[in-house]
Amino acid sequence: MTTEQICIMATIIAYLCFVIFTGVMIGRRSKKSAEGFYLGGRGIGPLVTAMSAEASDMSSYLLMGIPGLAYLSGVADASWTAIGLAFGTYLNFLLVAKRLRRYSVRLDAITIPSFISKRYGEKKPVIMCISALVILIFFVPYVASGLAAIGKLFNSLFGWDYMVAVVIGAIVIISYTSVGGFSAVATMDLIQSIIMTIALCIIVIFGVVQAGGFDAVIDHAKTLPGFLSFGQTYNEATGQAEPYGLLRIVSMMAWGLGYFGMPHILVRFMAIRDENELKLSRRIASTWVVISMAVAVFIGIVGHAVSSAGRIPFLEGSATETVIVQLSNLLSKYGIFPAVVAGCILAGILAATMSTADSQLLAASSAFSENIVQNVFGVKLTNKQNMLIARLTVVVIAVIAIFLAADPDSNVFKIVSFAWAGFGATFGPAMLCALFWRRSNRQGIMAGLVVGAVMIFVWKFLIAPIGGIFNIYELLPAFICATIAIVVVSLLTPAPEKAVLDAFDDYNQ
Repeated sequence: MTTEQICIMATIIAYLCFVIFTGVMIGRRSKKSAEGFYLGGRGIGPLVTAMSAEASDMSSYLLMGIPGLAYLSGVADASWTAIGLAFGTYLNFLLVAKRLRRYSVRLDAITIPSFISKRYGEKKPVIMCISALVILIFFVPYVASGLAAIGKLFNSLFGWDYMVAVVIGAIVIISYTSVGGFSAVATMDLIQSIIMTIALCIIVIFGVVQAGGFDAVIDHAKTLPGFLSFGQTYNEATGQAEPYGLLRIVSMMAWGLGYFGMPHILVRFMAIRDENELKLSRRIASTWVVISMAVAVFIGIVGHAVSSAGRIPFLEGSATETVIVQLSNLLSKYGIFPAVVAGCILAGILAATMSTADSQLLAASSAFSENIVQNVFGVKLTNKQNMLIARLTVVVIAVIAIFLAADPDSNVFKIVSFAWAGFGATFGPAMLCALFWRRSNRQGIMAGLVVGAVMIFVWKFLIAPIGGIFNIYELLPAFICATIAIVVVSLLTPAPEKAVLDAFDDYNQ
């Protein structure tokens, strides 16, 4: 192992130790209750709310998926996705955040399944059961994608066995998530978002210098047909541009719809200490997401120019997602201090991955221990037993995710996009109707949840392969179908009970 690799490894190990120590210390001071474990006692400030929401959202695809996509085919795919995500972030804070915070407090709901169930006055927890199962089904592969990113990172850096790296990453995440709960996760997400930001800034500046300057980067991109076009995409195999039509643009912007249904993001709104502070959170989150994703797209463009200059290898397929790793390796060759800086950048990739995986583990844990065990099966648990089951659930889900992450050739962006679509199409329409439509009822919401989840699989594996106009991101058609199902079934079945309508009117005053 070279001196540079030792410096990188030491920096990353120091970062991991810091994460574990900080998470555990926060956990020791946290409120030892279900509300404390899952929502931090509803005492989270606006800065932590904003940056925790964005860090838990911007998983490994921010530092691996989006740059890799831009490197592979140019700005179109990555940029339209980023634009959709930026709009989705703003609208989610604007439309959903304050209403959800206020309504969840009045209903004493601490998880998304419990909120939807209580919103419609369920006597038998059918909606709660469906919601919890959806969370478990889609969060496990989502966590697996994060662990796969960690495995790729350490394998490409140090030649470590891929699965050994995956297991190490899982152990670190489990350690502070299971001990500290939401308070530890939210605080660590804030810290990790700062590290992610620093990593993006350093690597883009270094990459531009290695490519020969900003003009050289742009001049190289112009030699690739369609690479800089928002209406075309570059095909590496043929070296030609391909049209990027309106339907495909709408399909990629549909990523923004996913925000309305992301449990690990929505709980941040439930956890803020004062609903009036959400306006500041919205400004912080929207600004950060626009800047960070713009830089991530540009890194892909810069990386291709650096490859053309012969400074790093040309990357193909899923290997394009390691463009930041390749640039960091190049930086480390300039001495010990640059190697330490490179280690910090690579720690940023770990930060991006862990900030999402920890939130997902916590949400999946709450779905099982709080909603399925206690609410669906009616098992009465003491506060201590509840905490024990919650922590054991974190471990079990992480173990399952390790097995799903066993394929080192898996594509992080594709796995994330499928799980994102799953949540967006199931919970998105349900949450919007629950917060804004007085006439929506239990039957309609159940239909929407089921139709949304089923359509994700049907469109992805049966309809999209047909090609042509059907080859669009599955979130868009599934979201539309789920919304139609809620509206139609709600109107064809009896109106909600008076108590449910009165509660809706009371919270909307």
